Amino acid sequence: MFYRDERLALFIDGANLYAAARALGFDIDYKLLRQEFMRRGKLLRAFYYTALIDSEEYSPIRPLVDWLHYNGFAMRTKPAKEYTDSLGRRKVKGNMDIELAVDALELAPRLDHIVLFSGDGDFKPLVECLQRRGVRVSVVSTIRSAPPMIADDLRRQADNFIELDELREVIGRPPREPREPRVEREQVAAEGE
Repeated sequence: MFYRDERLALFIDGANLYAAARALGFDIDYKLLRQEFMRRGKLLRAFYYTALIDSEEYSPIRPLVDWLHYNGFAMRTKPAKEYTDSLGRRKVKGNMDIELAVDALELAPRLDHIVLFSGDGDFKPLVECLQRRGVRVSVVSTIRSAPPMIADDLRRQADNFIELDELREVIGRPPREPREPRVEREQVAAEGE
């Protein structure tokens, strides 16, 4: 439940939202996502949290981070930590939970409603604390994936659970047409002449 006059902020756990959308088989259009929540209330801020691998020349997430930064999202990033596990596999770790929690608590006195895009059960104490401060909390994730992407205790604690799959038509990017190989396009063009 949203009210048009309530002060609203979005807190997006980038890795968690990406994994949930991917499990449901669609991509998020962040411009549409921001517009949808501007329509639902007085959107004060939209935060996006992600860790970046600095050691790589090109990061596949860098274009998204840059686009979000230029299009009204408050970006919170930090370098991801790389390590080798006990089996010798390269692993990357980049948890942004503390940064998200600190920002939410700092902004809470100026908000009526927080929308948390994450299913991470570690956020349950944050949701409880925000609620004690009089802030309503909606959580966006999914139970329609196998396994569900939201922790049951977080879902129970939230004032409102929003099923990500139900937002697909509103915030999903249209599927791209498969591209024909360049040679085939050139042959079709040549045949049409």
